[in-house]
Order: sequence, then structure tokens, then C-alpha cells
Amino acid sequence: MANQLKRTPLYQAHIELGARMIEFGGWEMPVQYTSLIAEHRTVREHAGIFDLSHMGEFYFSGPGAESNLQRLLSNDVSALSPGQAQYTLILNEQGGIVDDVIVYRLEDGRFLLVANAANTDKDRVWIEARLQGDVAFEDKSAKTALLAVQGPKAVEILAPLASDDVHALPSFHAAQTSVGGVNVLLSRTGYTGEDGFELYCDAADAEKLWTTLMEAGAPHGMVPVGLGARDTLRLEARLPLYGNDLSDETSPLEAGLSFAVKLDKGDFIGRDALLAQKSEGPKKRLVGFVMEGRGGAPRHGYPILYEGRQVGEVTSGTFSPTLEKEIGLGYVETALAAPGTSIDIEVRKKARRAEVVKGRFVTGNAKKA
Repeated sequence: MANQLKRTPLYQAHIELGARMIEFGGWEMPVQYTSLIAEHRTVREHAGIFDLSHMGEFYFSGPGAESNLQRLLSNDVSALSPGQAQYTLILNEQGGIVDDVIVYRLEDGRFLLVANAANTDKDRVWIEARLQGDVAFEDKSAKTALLAVQGPKAVEILAPLASDDVHALPSFHAAQTSVGGVNVLLSRTGYTGEDGFELYCDAADAEKLWTTLMEAGAPHGMVPVGLGARDTLRLEARLPLYGNDLSDETSPLEAGLSFAVKLDKGDFIGRDALLAQKSEGPKKRLVGFVMEGRGGAPRHGYPILYEGRQVGEVTSGTFSPTLEKEIGLGYVETALAAPGTSIDIEVRKKARRAEVVKGRFVTGNAKKA
């Protein structure tokens, strides 16, 4: 493994657990500990623990914090109450997606923005070049660890450890609390479609928190889960992955993320381009599809065909352990985006039939806001 790859504070714990490590976004990360399918199913049925310490954490504070975020982000930050989180997008002037992020109002005048691991450096440069007025910006990514406990048993596992009532924490809300004696920002968020929590702590406390959670979760069937199952879980829940389903050349209107765009909140970067695209109508849309039969999972970049003509390409695809079917996401011409449309996916030079479907492939037990 190349020396220049970054490692999380839990690297040694992953090695001791026998994880298979891979490069991801410049980091050396566990892709699986036992088997992808076993880890995936355990999250759906019990719980899994994830090391997400490669993600980026940016803090904004001061009188100009909110106004800067309003201009930098597509959603309406002013709608957030202290302790509330929001899915939102950083856009370029053409309306393309620089990154999809979560923003928290920690308190009045202080915010946390969580960036995708592979985009942390890019996002920091982008943001710093566009800050205006009285705002303090701090990148605490290297000092912060992030763990996630996801699955239907997550509440049972966290409740005895937390100094506050985790049952009462709504979806997309966070609270400063203590878990197993470690100070954390506990957030009821995740990337699996299941109920669960993400726990931000000082990097120096990561091993203690991991060990505490592992011991508490073992009686509930919780296991450590790698990036492999994290990807299949998020795809079943139809959650997009930056670099696959989203890029600086795809817009939120094309990607089905209009809910994270508030065109009427006032000016923000990319707004004019989105208004023009909305008026004209997007030329392509991101769709979900289910393959007929079996014959190899669709993969990123595979052509999508309609009546023998290429009309798009696959952005994400996998074998769904829950459905036991092959599923995927991809961009197609807008006229072909309606649920029920029959398309073909070119898999290993052979056209295989698929059907466009609406909504999530699998509906988990995620707590509703």
C-alpha cells in the first residue's frame, strides 16, 4: 500500500480485525472484514459500525457565517434551528455539483459542514476563495473522527451509553452529549437507509469510542462494516455517491435532488444556471433500474440503450443482497425517465433488459423527521 495514503485513527483496529484494506479517496480504508453480503445483511437486520473518519469537517462561525453558507449552498440554511441538520449541495456557476454535503446549525452563528472524503481538499479551496465579510472558517478534518452505528438495533446499542435520551433525538438532528465517557456530537443521520447515528469526536478519543461501541453492540449482533457494504446499502436506499452519480457536470435537477435546492431563498452560486435549466427542462435525468434475470451486475460507465441506441450510461450498479436482484442508477434522456420504461444495459457486450423504477429499491427503518 502506498505510503502517501492517509489513515484514520482506527487503522490499527481494522488491521487487528482482519479487514481487507483498499485505497479510497486518498485514504487506506477497510472494504470488508468478513464478506460484503454478510455485513450488508447484518446492518439491515441488526446493526453495523462504520469508521467514517476520512470525511471532512469544516466549521463556520461569526456574524457572517449564515450569509456565507446561504450563498455557498443550494438549500436554505436559515430554516435550520440549533441542533438541526440539512442535506445540501455546493454548486458551481454552471449549476454543476461541486459536492453534496450535510450542514448543521450547532448554535446561532456556528455551523458544521461535512464534506465527502475525496472532496475535502477541493471543497476547502473552493470555500475559502469565496468567503466574504465577518466569518471564521476552520478545517478540523484531521482532528476529528467520525463513527456510525446503523441498523434497527442502533437505538438499543446507544441508549445505555449516552448521557442524553437518544430515543428522543429526531432524524436530521444532533446533540452535544457523552457516549461511553467520550464527548461527541451525536447525529441521527446515516447513509444506509436504516435508522442510526453518526458520532463526531476528537481523533484522540476514536479508539476508546470504537471499543466501547463494539463491546456494547456485540450482544445485539452488531459487526464492523466496510466500504463495500456501505456502497450496496446506500445504493439499495437510492442515495447518490459523489464521483459516480454526482459530479460537477451534473445538476441537482438532473440528479433528482430538487428538494435540496431552494430557488426562492435569494441568490446563491449556481442559481441562475438552475433557473435557466428549469425553464428549458433538463435534457437528462438520473433513474433507478432493476435488471431482469441474472447475468452480471451493471457497473459504472456501462452503456444504457433504448431500441438499440445509446441513451445514457450507468453511474452505479450492484447485486442487491436484500432483493437478490441486480440494480443500478444511471442518466438517461428525460423522455425515457418515466417509471415502467424498458431499457437495456450493455453488460459485457450483451444487451440485458431492465426496467426503470420509482423511489428507493429497499425501504429501511430510518426514523422519519
